[in-house]
This record gives sequence, C-alpha cells and structure tokens, in this order.
Amino acid sequence: MCAFFGRPEPRVVLTGAYPLWDEALAVVNRDLAATLPEQRPLCLISYPEFEDLDEHVYVALANGEAHGNPLMPAESAVEALMAVADAAQETVSERLWRAWPVCTVHDLGMHPRDVDGRPSWWCAGGSRRGDPAHVRAAVGELDTIHRPGRPHRKRPKDRRLR
Repeated sequence: MCAFFGRPEPRVVLTGAYPLWDEALAVVNRDLAATLPEQRPLCLISYPEFEDLDEHVYVALANGEAHGNPLMPAESAVEALMAVADAAQETVSERLWRAWPVCTVHDLGMHPRDVDGRPSWWCAGGSRRGDPAHVRAAVGELDTIHRPGRPHRKRPKDRRLR
C-alpha cells in the first residue's frame, strides 16, 4: 500500500492499457536503442488512485525511475508520440544526468517538435553564424549511435622506418 502521508507504490502499466502510449513508446524506444544501446527499453509506470486523484502515468527507465510530469490523455497518435517523446527525453536526461538524444552535428541535446504534423527531434543549432537550428530526424528514426568527437586527441606520429 503506502506509508502514512506517503505516495502509493508505482506499478508497471500492462501492455494494452493505453494503446496510443504503447505505440508511441515503442517508437521512442527505437531511438533509445539506436543512441544508447546499453540502456534497456523505457516503460510506462503509474501511481494508483488514492483519495480523489486519478491514475498518473509516467515514462520511466527500465528500473522504474521516472522524472517530470505525467502523460496527459492524447486524442491522436501524433499527440501521444509528442507527449511520450517529451516525457522520455525528460526522464532519460534527468535520471542518467546526460543530454538525450544528442545531435551528432552540434553535440547538443535535442527536443521533440511537431514539424508539419510529424514529431521530430529538433536541434537548436550551433553558436556560430550560419549554423542554424534544424530537424535531425523524425522521432523513431534516429539511426546513428552518438559518439562525441575528441578534438584534442593527439594524432599518432609518423613511425615509418627510414
């Protein structure tokens, strides 16, 4: 149950309880697998009703840790995907203490944005002039594993025999 004045224990939401969020989470988990392959898939957790509150559903890491606001009911698949992508980005960034997902061009964290009715990962662009904001990929279509560059890495000296 719950401790006195405490919050009820969370539970993993069973597949099928929220079909739109289930589908959206599967799409977002493709991006997680492509960019952070060491992480297990995200899941939905909920806090059961207590007193006069409704059930609150969150996007969580596989271990049940979540961060941010609960998901709001969605009327369409696009709304659900935007909500789940935003919640996933919040949870992963805050619980793992790292930006996610990261633009491979600018090495900056990206955020979900609706671009012509298609949820996409948006990058604010670089700090230099001519390095504009851009859409990196549609949500669910990040296909490159981000490996930050090492600009101060020394190159091996030419060791040819003479």
